[in-house]
Amino acid sequence: MIHQPAPSSGKDASAPYKARLGVRMFILYSLFYASFVALNLYNPLIMERTVIFGLNLATAYGFALIIVALIMALVYNGMCQKREAILAKQAASKEER
Repeated sequence: MIHQPAPSSGKDASAPYKARLGVRMFILYSLFYASFVALNLYNPLIMERTVIFGLNLATAYGFALIIVALIMALVYNGMCQKREAILAKQAASKEER
């Protein structure tokens, strides 16, 4: 196997968009997680209630936290790819001129 330096990818024109989107999604997820923590802090007995499929609220909320994180990752990836495609199309049209 030949080991070579990684090729230079150049400047990422969509980096500011990715950063803004990432911060917004982080804040949204943080609020979702903070509500879980607050619920445990202020009313821990509510976590014992059975809510869905025989699971108590603590377990269901924990699964929801994991699932929401995965969904948000997929949404982030899709939105970033779409933005990169738009910027690539704009760059190609500028080069044609």
